[in-house]
Amino acid sequence: MKKSLSILALSIAMFTISCGPSAEDKAKRDKEVADSIANEEAMMMELEAQKAQAIQDSLATIEKMKTDSIAADSVAKAGTKKK
Repeated sequence: MKKSLSILALSIAMFTISCGPSAEDKAKRDKEVADSIANEEAMMMELEAQKAQAIQDSLATIEKMKTDSIAADSVAKAGTKKK
């Protein structure tokens, strides 16, 4: 009886171990993880590029507003001097 239970316990242990992922499954999972990391890094780089572009656009808009304001002031001052 003891021998039968030992064989049964050993069989269950071997069956449990054999049900784990195969080397092919592990390699596939590792590739998926690597691809996911690469995609995440690409998205982060794209976001950084968009952020830098937004900053440049904002600075250009501010500079244009300053230039337009200076031009408007010049026109207004020139108009008041003629009177």
